[in-house]
Amino acid sequence: MSAINVVAEDVQLDAPTVVEGLPGLGLVGKIATDHLVDTFDMTYYAGFDCEGLPRISVYSGDDRTLRPPVRLYADEQRDLVALVSDVPVSAEAAPQFASCTVQWMQDNDATPLFLSGLPHQKEADQVPELYGVATGEGGDLLDDQDVGVPPEAGAIGGPTGALLNRAARDDLDAVGLIVQSDPQFPDPEAARALIKNGIAPVGGFDVDTDELVERAEEIREQKERLAQRMQQVETKESSQAQPLRMYQ
Repeated sequence: MSAINVVAEDVQLDAPTVVEGLPGLGLVGKIATDHLVDTFDMTYYAGFDCEGLPRISVYSGDDRTLRPPVRLYADEQRDLVALVSDVPVSAEAAPQFASCTVQWMQDNDATPLFLSGLPHQKEADQVPELYGVATGEGGDLLDDQDVGVPPEAGAIGGPTGALLNRAARDDLDAVGLIVQSDPQFPDPEAARALIKNGIAPVGGFDVDTDELVERAEEIREQKERLAQRMQQVETKESSQAQPLRMYQ
């Protein structure tokens, strides 16, 4: 039976914003959510026990505590939740994972921000473009912050696509943020644009992102192993946006 098990019962959330950081193209979502967790010193809030997720435990380099590979971290002050994953979610597990996750979001009156990279070879010093899509009334949040509309038709695949599909099916107000990203390597610059121009304004909070640029090379090295694992995953299993012509 699928469940999200809350471990921090003392943390009180009221219609939180949930930022999803599954590994995907350029690892933009994971880099962005990891930055939020570290910057705000967010509390480990809950672990995922959803069907299809790998039955493994993970630990950090400075902590003996074992935790599930997919977790929620919470910031009570900002009414903010970050969904963090240390493993890719397979195509086979994506539907069950999406059902489990969206049900929790509905039960907690949450507004999810789903994150995805769009393959793009940037020029030096070029700021990645950010676009927004939505389900339900999530488009109002994008309009309020002047987040642009995608310039061409496309599709979001992988587990993030499954989450958005489920959100639409269940009539959940949700936002999908799509940022131009390096298709081969971890992209801290794209993650910074994602936070600065999308996550922070839509979520209604401020966060310093200078460190993502200052430590770009270090972050790339830290995430390279996971990026290599993601490259071995078929496109259908990787969270990313693609122009529809890729499927025609």
